[in-house]
Amino acid sequence: MAGRATSAQPFNLDGATFQKYAIRAFGLSIVAVVLWRVITVGLAEGYPASFWISQALNGLVLGGVYALVALGYTLVYGILFMINFAHGEVMMIGGIAGFFALQFAQARGWMEGPWLVVVVALFFIMLVGMAASVLIGVTLERLAYRPLRQAPRLVPLISAIGASLFLQYSVLLIFGVSPHSYRKPELISGGLRLGNVFIPYTGAIIFFTSILLMLVLFFIIQRTKLGRAMRAVAEDRATASLMGVDVNAVIVLTFMLGSALAGAAGVMLGFHNTVVKFNSGFIPGLKAFTAAVLGGIGNIPGAMFGALLLGLIEAIGPSALGIPTEYKDVIAFTLLVLILIFRPSGLFGEVLSEKKA
Repeated sequence: MAGRATSAQPFNLDGATFQKYAIRAFGLSIVAVVLWRVITVGLAEGYPASFWISQALNGLVLGGVYALVALGYTLVYGILFMINFAHGEVMMIGGIAGFFALQFAQARGWMEGPWLVVVVALFFIMLVGMAASVLIGVTLERLAYRPLRQAPRLVPLISAIGASLFLQYSVLLIFGVSPHSYRKPELISGGLRLGNVFIPYTGAIIFFTSILLMLVLFFIIQRTKLGRAMRAVAEDRATASLMGVDVNAVIVLTFMLGSALAGAAGVMLGFHNTVVKFNSGFIPGLKAFTAAVLGGIGNIPGAMFGALLLGLIEAIGPSALGIPTEYKDVIAFTLLVLILIFRPSGLFGEVLSEKKA
C-alpha cells in the first residue's frame, strides 16, 4: 500500500504573535537584570538578616496603609468603572480631622489618663477622621461624579483629578502649608524589640487593623444584603434598578465604605509618621492605585495583596538594588508601568462584569 504523502505545515508568525513573544522576552530580560543586580548587591553589602526583617516589617506597615486606600479605589471601580483620583485627598482630610480631634482630646487630658481612657480617646479620634472622610467622599460623589455617570469615561476621570487638586489647595488655603504634628500618647509611643528587630506599636496597629478591616469589608460584600446589592449594581445597573435595588443609595454607601477606610488610614498614618499636611495624600493615593492595579482592579483580596506586595518592594527594593532610598517612588511607579505592559489585569485578575469588560 502506497503511503500518503505528508507535507510540513509552515510556521506562520503573525504580527500579534510576534508582539506577544517580544513582550515576554523583554519581561524575562528585565527579571534577569533585576535578579543579577539583587544578587550582586547582596553579596557585596552583606546585610544581616535583622536588617532585611526590619525592612520587611516597614514594608508591611506601608502596605497596610496602601491597602486601606486601595480598597476604596477598587470598590468604586467595581461599581462605577472609574478611578477616583481624589481618594488620596479623602485620606488626607481624615488625617487632618484626626489631628484636630487629637488636639481636642489632649486639651481635656484624655491622652494622659488611664489606659482605658486613652484607648477610648484613640477610637474617638479614629471615628472623627473616618466621619470627615465619609462626608467628603459622599459630597464628591454627589457633586463631582453623579452628574457625569452617563458621560464618556474620560470625563469623570478629569473631574476626579480636578477634585483632587481642589481638595489639596482648599486645605492649603484653610490650614496653611505647615505640617500638623501628631503627638503619640505614651500607650502607643514605644514598640517591641525582638533581638535586633524593633517593631513600633503604631506599625503593628496599622498592619493588623488593615487586615481586620479588609476581612470586615469582604464579609460585607459577600454575606450581607448591602453586599448583594453592590454586586448586582456592579454587574448591571439597569437590571439591578428594575429588580428594586436603589442604585443611588448603593453607590453612596460604596463611597461611604471606601472613604471610611481611607479616613482610618489617614489617622493611623498620622500617628505613625507624626505629621500630616495638605499634600500628604497625593503620593500614597497614587501608590494605592498602583497597588489596586497590581492586585487586580475591582478585586478586594487582590487589592490587599497588591498593597502589601508593593509596600514590601518599596521598603526592600532600594537596599536590594543598591540605590538610595529616595528612589523608592521610582521603583513603585516603574512597577505600575511594567504591570500595565505585561499584566494589565493584575496578579489576581480584574473582577468585572462581562458587559463592562
